[in-house]
Amino acid sequence: MDGTAASGDRNPAGGPAGPSGAGHGPGTGNRTGAGHASAPNGVAGTETGTEADTETGTENGIETSAGTGTGTGAGTGTDTGAKTGIGAGAATTTPGGVVTKSPGRAGRNLPAAVGVGVALGAAVIGSLYTVKVAFLAVVLVVVGVGVHELVKAFGGFGIRVPLPPLLAGLAAMVVGPFWGGTSFLVGAFAVTVMVLLTWRMFQGAEGFVRDATAALFVAVYPALLAGFVPLLLAPEDGPDRVIVFVAVTVCSDIGGYAAGILFGKHRMSPLISPKKTWEGFAGSTLACVVGGALLVHFLLGGEYWQGAVVGLAGVVCATLGDLVESVIKRDIGVKDMGTLLPGHGGAMDRLDSLLFTLVPVWLLLTLLVPVA
Repeated sequence: MDGTAASGDRNPAGGPAGPSGAGHGPGTGNRTGAGHASAPNGVAGTETGTEADTETGTENGIETSAGTGTGTGAGTGTDTGAKTGIGAGAATTTPGGVVTKSPGRAGRNLPAAVGVGVALGAAVIGSLYTVKVAFLAVVLVVVGVGVHELVKAFGGFGIRVPLPPLLAGLAAMVVGPFWGGTSFLVGAFAVTVMVLLTWRMFQGAEGFVRDATAALFVAVYPALLAGFVPLLLAPEDGPDRVIVFVAVTVCSDIGGYAAGILFGKHRMSPLISPKKTWEGFAGSTLACVVGGALLVHFLLGGEYWQGAVVGLAGVVCATLGDLVESVIKRDIGVKDMGTLLPGHGGAMDRLDSLLFTLVPVWLLLTLLVPVA
């Protein structure tokens, strides 16, 4: 990792101009300082102010900035400065010289994220291996919160998406296929679409296409995709299949996080998700392939190569799901879809990769490791 330093330039108006510095990596920052003077009641005075500050922040690089400035004026002088950084590891310098840093290099509160992850894992495993329907209830609650987050976000743009029929359709698609199979899922989705269109019809013609399109979007993402959970869970070894699906997705997240922190330099998609790097993707791939091979072999009795294929599909789909969610959030102008999960954001911020991984993993396990 390396960094650059820049010294301050004099402000033509006589006030000090603070330094600007840029570190190698996602974190960037600028600091400006200006001296202003006022002479109340015609009383003139002279002030000379100097400032110097040095800060080091790391995010795939080291950033150092320092600057001095001198300002003269009548009366009193005021010097203000602020430093902002974009990306993980950004720092803020207050006018008083106090430096505050963001939660971490990956832009998340790691202890809170780990705690929430452990709690969710316990809920998943506890419900999976006790009463299967209890696990479906957990899925219904979490995805239901995600639906609410999307509806609320669209509402900020004046897009009216009816929440009650969406939640009812979600319940039908998440619970019914456990007994009714794929036929029930297709039928429940079709009925949900019909109800959504009819519901919106009674609210008038203005904006119908816009609102109906948004409603159908939410009916597919996340509702319909979540409807494949009961299909994965229904067989006798369903809990083990769900564990494979969830664990492969988690492997993508953990492997990408670790490799990105340690080695990340080359951004994958700066315009969509500036924090993602190709080195992180390589870490995700390694973790998913190894994790998938071991899980499929020891939990489902499949071959190692079959698990590796599942892992490869998982890492590609998990990454795409994360990027799609990033595009959605950029379009609606939010950093996180909610604040339900400390260190993670909203429900949709955790569901993005899982939703995109679910269907391919279900399909591959059905084909490669059929139920005995």
